[in-house]
Order: sequence, then C-alpha cells, then structure tokens
Amino acid sequence: MSPDIQSYLQRLPELLTELATVELFYELGVLALAGLIAWVIHRTMRESLRAGLEAASSKGLRHLTLRTAQRILLPATMLLGVLVGRGALRSAQLPVGLLDVAVPLLLSLVAIRLLVYILRKGFPVTPALKTWENLISGSIWAMVALHLLGWLPAVEATMDELAFNIGASRISLLATVKLVALVALLLTLAFWVSGVIERRMRASTHMTPSLQVAFGKFSKVFLIALAFLLAIDAVGIDLTTLTVFGGALGVGIGFGLQRITSNFISGFILVLDRSIKPGDVISVGGNDAKFGWVQELRARYVVVRDRDGVERLIPNENLITSEVVNWSYSDTNTRVRLPVQISYSDDPEQAMALLLEAAKASPRVLPLPEPAARMLDFADSGIQLELRVWISDPENGIGNVRTDINLAIWKLFKAAGISIPFPQRDVHLHTVPAPELAAAQERPA
Repeated sequence: MSPDIQSYLQRLPELLTELATVELFYELGVLALAGLIAWVIHRTMRESLRAGLEAASSKGLRHLTLRTAQRILLPATMLLGVLVGRGALRSAQLPVGLLDVAVPLLLSLVAIRLLVYILRKGFPVTPALKTWENLISGSIWAMVALHLLGWLPAVEATMDELAFNIGASRISLLATVKLVALVALLLTLAFWVSGVIERRMRASTHMTPSLQVAFGKFSKVFLIALAFLLAIDAVGIDLTTLTVFGGALGVGIGFGLQRITSNFISGFILVLDRSIKPGDVISVGGNDAKFGWVQELRARYVVVRDRDGVERLIPNENLITSEVVNWSYSDTNTRVRLPVQISYSDDPEQAMALLLEAAKASPRVLPLPEPAARMLDFADSGIQLELRVWISDPENGIGNVRTDINLAIWKLFKAAGISIPFPQRDVHLHTVPAPELAAAQERPA
C-alpha cells in the first residue's frame, strides 16, 4: 500500500472529527438546495427544449444551441446555485471550503460535457454513440475531480502497484488504463478530423468525386495508424515489439483475412483509377442483374441503389474481377434499342416511319443523335425491325422510356392496321392411300 493512502487512513478519524461541524452542514445544505433547484429547472425545461429541437432544423445553429443546453443545463444551473450560496455564506462570515471545491468540479463538468458533445459532432448519431458520450464524459470528469481534490497521485501509485512482468516488460494497471485512454482519445480525434476533411472534400467543386473519396479514405487510414503509433509511443512501449504483431497479422491475413484485405485494396484501386465514382450508373452480372446508381464508395464495399429502391452492398473485389457496365463512364448519352416484329403482309417502310413517330412519345429521347429505325432480319414469324433512340440521363431509368415508346408503337400500329405476329408453324398432313391403310390395319399387333 502506498504511503499516501496509509497517511490518509491514519488521519481518517481526525478528518471525520474536523468535518462534524455546524458550518459544514450549512455548506451541505447549500449543495443540496442547489442540486434540488437545478433538478426542478431541468425537469421543467426538458419538454420545451425537446419541442424546440423537433421544430428546429437538424443542422442549424438553433439546433446546436438547444442540444448544448440539454447537456449543460443541469450542472450549469447547479453551479449558479452554488455560486449564489457561497456568496451568501461568505457575507455571513461562514467557511466555504467545501463549496470552493464544488465550484471547480461543477465548472469542469460543464466544460467536459460541452467538449465531448462538440467532438461527437464529427460522428454519425447512433444510440451506442450517445451511451459512449456519457461514459467518456463521466470518466474524464472523474479524473479531473481526483486531480482537483489532490487524490490523483495516490490513485496512480496504487494502480501502478498492480502489475506483472512478461519477460523484460512490466505491465501495470496504470499503463494499461493510460494506453486505452490515449488510444480512445487519439482515435476520437482521428475520426473527427477525418470526418471534417471528408466533408470539406465533398463540398469542394474543384475535385472530382473519385478524388474526394480517395483523399477521404487515405486521410482516415493515415490518421488512425498515426493515432495508434502515438499512443503506443506515449505509454512507453518499444515500437520494435510491433514486429511480432506484424508477423501475426501477416499470418492472419494469409489464413482468414484474404477477402477482407482484397476488398480493402480493391477499394483503393477503384478510387484511384476512377473507373467507378459516386453518381455513376452501373450494372454488374449477366443481363444487367445488378443495375443501379452508385451511392457511396466504402472501404470494403460499394453501395449501389437499384430501381426498386434497394441498396446493394457489392464487395469491391467483385467490381475488380467481374465485368461491369458503366453507363455513364465518359459520356452519359446512352442508346436504347426497342425490337419489334411485323407480319409479312404489312409494309415495312410504313412501319419504320411509325416507329420514328413513336420515338417522340418520350420527352427524354434526344433529337441528336436522331432516332433511327432499322430492318434487321426476316425472322420465322415476321419481319424483324428495331427502333434506336438516345437518352442523356440513364440515372433516371431506362424501363420508363421503353414503356412510353412501346405504348406509342402499339397504338400507332393498331391505328394503321399493322399486326405484330406471334410464333406460327405450318403443319402439312399427307393422305395415306387406301390399300396401304388396309394392309396396316390387318397386320397383327
């Protein structure tokens, strides 16, 4: 047991005797009254703050102010009550030693909750994040409180005594807590800074979407790696010991993390070669099985939103190793083919003129390049024709263009008396001569 803690334990009866005074009860009463008033104010204003948040914009200054007020209202109002009570006791010539300790504690609590909330704005809002926010705020405030009370050195000495040796290395509870705290703090800063950089890149009009994603990914990986190295070096761990960890990581990648590593590297390749970028219209697989719009390029997968509103998470490796059709890679103009057959008894020139007329049914069809009608083949059931039109916005879908034009073709063909044939087969029946038929019937079965 450390000497500091032993001295505290030896002086404990004396301290309890000194504390049992009438003046102390005045200070405790001020603290209790300030806490009660702060709790009542917090309960009273909670509903009005919640209503104001629902009415305010989620990204406006008013929303930020109301959220901040929610977090610091209770300790701030209690701090104000303690300050008023301390002034009243001083005017009555009463000691205020306990209140002098409570003021910096409450002030630090307000500052810590405000700081943690500002840092949290760099992350997406989730229930887990709200839980971690309270835990982090409480842990930081506990350390600050121990420091203000003068108990932190004694607690550190006790934690340092709880240690064990592994070879030449000494691992203590204090070193472990410091490492975890430093890693958590530096990772929080790394994620926050990388989030700020990514938002700045997205707002830039001078950078392509691929370059924005590439710079955002690189900054995040670099800052996370730097945070780990700085935390390990600050605790005093020799960085050369990471060679063992690097070897273990290499074996892990060789046995079980090949696909994850492959997807991670493929993500950087997609970003750097700019073959796929946010906003592109792509299709993956045969017959355009996975057709959609690229929403995000993530470290492990690409988010593609299809025509049904479903977001597909396609691994980056699939986009590297399989054939991908990018409908808007270098030019958004896309040709749409609409095949149709007519009967052999109809006039193909008239039908082709009607096809060009039907192309005007969709306002998305471009006048240049001009729509074209082609006679392709003499098929089994009829004459094969095809209408070819161009559109400049494949991200808005192709099926609706086909629908508009096909309906127009149906109406124009019906009005002109042109028929669309269905599969036909001619069956020829041969008559068997009577002698042969009689002989066949007389044969034994």
